[in-house]
Amino acid sequence: MAKIGFIGTGIMGEPMAANLQKAGHQLFLSEHYGKASEALVAAGAVALANPQQVAQEAEFIIVMVPDTPQVDDVLFRADGIAAGLSPNKVVIDMSSISPTATKAFAAKINATGAQYLDAPVSGGEVGAKAGTLSIMVGGEPQTFERALPLFQSMGKNITLVGGNGDGQTAKVANQIIVALNIQAVAEALLFASKNGADPAKVREALMGGFASSKILEVHGERMIKGTFDPGFRINLHQKDLNLALAGAKELGINLPNTAGTQQVFSTCVGLGGGNWDHSALIKGLEHMANFSIRDK
Repeated sequence: MAKIGFIGTGIMGEPMAANLQKAGHQLFLSEHYGKASEALVAAGAVALANPQQVAQEAEFIIVMVPDTPQVDDVLFRADGIAAGLSPNKVVIDMSSISPTATKAFAAKINATGAQYLDAPVSGGEVGAKAGTLSIMVGGEPQTFERALPLFQSMGKNITLVGGNGDGQTAKVANQIIVALNIQAVAEALLFASKNGADPAKVREALMGGFASSKILEVHGERMIKGTFDPGFRINLHQKDLNLALAGAKELGINLPNTAGTQQVFSTCVGLGGGNWDHSALIKGLEHMANFSIRDK
C-alpha cells in the first residue's frame, strides 16, 4: 500500500482517485480550493488543509487540475506541494498542460531531491471510471517504474514516452488527432444529411469500412442523438488546442487543420457551449450551415 496525495478530484480526478483506493492505497486530499470529496473521505481518504500538508504525508503526490496556472499554483504556492517535499518523493502531474512549462516545473521539483513525472491521460470520464485510461509519461525510467503500479490502477495503455515534458507533448498530439477526427465525422454527417441521406444509416455504413473509428462510433452517435452532456468539455479541448497552436508558433511550424477546428470550437463557445461535450463541435458547423442533422 502506498500513501498517495491526490489534488484535483473533479470529473476525471475523482474516479481516478477512487480506483487507487480500490487498489488498497491510502489517499490524502487537500481542501485549499474547497471541501474534499465526501465519497473519497467516506471510503477512507484523509482531508488536509493544503498541498504542503499532503506532500508531507504522502510518498506520491498526484495533481489533476484543469490547466497550467492551476498546476503552478498547487506546486509552488506558499503552502504548496514543493514546500512539503523531501528527497525521493514523487510528484506526478496528470493534468494536460504546457510541455514548456512542464519542463520548468520538473526542473524546480527535481532540484529539491524529489522526482517529477508528467503523466497526462486520455480516455475521458468513461476511461477514468473504468480504469482504462491511456497514460503518457515523461520522466526518468526508474521513477516511472516506481509509479507504474499506481498507473496500472488507473489505466491500461501506459507508455514512458521520454523525459520530462514528453508526456505532455504526446497528450497535445493526442488532442490534435482527436479534435480533427471529431471535425471530420461532424463534417461527413452534416454533408450526408444536407444531401438528403439518413445520417444514422450513413454512420452505420461507414462503421464497416476504412473510415471506421472510435470517434465515429461514440461521438458520431452523440451527434446523431444530440446527447452532448460532457465527457470532455469543449472549453478544455480548446485549452489543449491552444497549447498545440502556441507550441507550433514556438517551433515555427503551421497546423492549419488544428487552427480550423479551433475556430469551430470558438463558434460553439459563442453559442454558449463551452461546457458541451466536444462532440458538440457539430453544432458549430450546423450553425454556420443554418441546418441541423437532427431536425429532419
